[in-house]
Amino acid sequence: MIDFFDFNSGHFYIAVILSFLNAMLLCFEGYKFMQIIQLNGYHLTGYFNWLKNTREKYFIRIIMLVLLSVAAMLVTNVIFRIFAKPLQYYLSYLGLLFYFLFSGIFLKVLYDTPKKVPLKMTARMTRSMAVFFVLSIILTFALIMISSLFTQILRYIAIAFMPLLLPLLAPLSHIIMKPVERGINKKFIKKAEEKLEKFPNLIKIGITGSFGKTTIKNALWSILSEKYSVCKTPQNFNTPMGITKTVLENLTITHQVFIAEMGARKNGEIDELCQIVQPTYAIVGTIGEQHLQTFGSFENVKRTKKELATFVEEKGFCTFDADNEASNELFSSHNGKKARVSIKNHNASVYATDIKTTQSGTEFVLHAKDKKVACSTKLLGLHNLSNILLCVPTALELGLSLEEISSGISKIAPIEHRLQLINAPNDILILDDTYNASIDGSKWALEVLKMFDGRRKIVITPGLVELGSLGRLANYEFGERISEVADIVVVVNKTNELSIRQGLMDKKFDESKVYFVENTQKAQELLKTILKQGDIILWENDLPDNYT
Repeated sequence: MIDFFDFNSGHFYIAVILSFLNAMLLCFEGYKFMQIIQLNGYHLTGYFNWLKNTREKYFIRIIMLVLLSVAAMLVTNVIFRIFAKPLQYYLSYLGLLFYFLFSGIFLKVLYDTPKKVPLKMTARMTRSMAVFFVLSIILTFALIMISSLFTQILRYIAIAFMPLLLPLLAPLSHIIMKPVERGINKKFIKKAEEKLEKFPNLIKIGITGSFGKTTIKNALWSILSEKYSVCKTPQNFNTPMGITKTVLENLTITHQVFIAEMGARKNGEIDELCQIVQPTYAIVGTIGEQHLQTFGSFENVKRTKKELATFVEEKGFCTFDADNEASNELFSSHNGKKARVSIKNHNASVYATDIKTTQSGTEFVLHAKDKKVACSTKLLGLHNLSNILLCVPTALELGLSLEEISSGISKIAPIEHRLQLINAPNDILILDDTYNASIDGSKWALEVLKMFDGRRKIVITPGLVELGSLGRLANYEFGERISEVADIVVVVNKTNELSIRQGLMDKKFDESKVYFVENTQKAQELLKTILKQGDIILWENDLPDNYT
């Protein structure tokens, strides 16, 4: 111990260098844990759910790394103690080479694993990673100091145990930075609010629902663009910072309309977005049993979606989906100016008749304000027709004619990964629905798949997630529905394998036509062996990295 604190010896400086090197190594090894935190929107509840539910492979790899490193260092230190006694103190450091060697192998496996959404080194993640690095330095140095108390055989072996702390170091770094991040976010949100206040004539529209929000947003943008200059939140930017970023970077003085997609995973989050945007128009789409793992109950889902309708109730205008029980329920209790749409109920404010769904889109007659107009869209499925109808009352309120609305509907472009029809070689069709992960969304996708007569139908899916206690039953029923449409089924990942299999088997589906693969990459390899000319493939949902 005295020798360790002797600044004239090399041990102290070697310890400092080792602390920095190990901290760098741990930052790379902590990639997966930091990625999961980011994928969960920096909400640690989702991260700890992943720790609880994830397959054991990441922890097994860490434990193997530790055990191999410790064993190699022990053997090395014993050999040096016997055969190199005069230099044993310094040679004990050589055992660490095995730790760094095994860590390199661990990192190669980690970084070679395909990632759907890689870790993004945003400003926030960079700050958290800096804290992670500093914590790693301090802990490594402390362990070296403590290990110096022991015999040479055990000296510095404590460093090899550091990877076991990775699952805790990652969230700890975020907890430490949380007050700082909250302050930074408030600063940017305030800037966005101040910018919006400078555009008093800007028409602001909020869109929410359990699913279909992005489709509604893009459809509304296409329709309103017939008359206005419109800015919308890109992709699935539907969080406070996503909307703030859009306002600060994309919104200009030339825009007349701002459309904000509003997502949530717990109560109060829609209201928080409303406080930023201050919408006067609202669209409440389909409300379903989505994100129950974070909401806790379906009642909480409905209560949260209602926050948007409540915000615009006094001075604004709100549109609801009459064909969705929960959305229609909110319509009945809404006391402000309102409208509802339907593809079934001709008593709705806006409805459709003469509906013809085909493999290339949908044709229908739009009815509103005792007038009607013929419309067509490239979007597939009746659910997308509902999403389009939800845009019409707002467009009418903003002064568009039915002809302008029809023109805008015809220009709505299919959205990537949301029942997107892709033509592949050998007359193979792909229905890419990998961004839909809901019970209703899976039903709609199978309905669309059913339209493609004369083709062998292949369904590739990992099932449905984030359904809490409903997960097993939902995936069992999903398996039952698949059996009525598909010729071949490929189940990806073990998360929902048993439930989907049971649903298929109980419907007497041919077991020889069911395949189980570990990941999407394996599914693609399997396709190469089973695909035939003229097949159609439905990719239904794609598990995020939290489930791989």
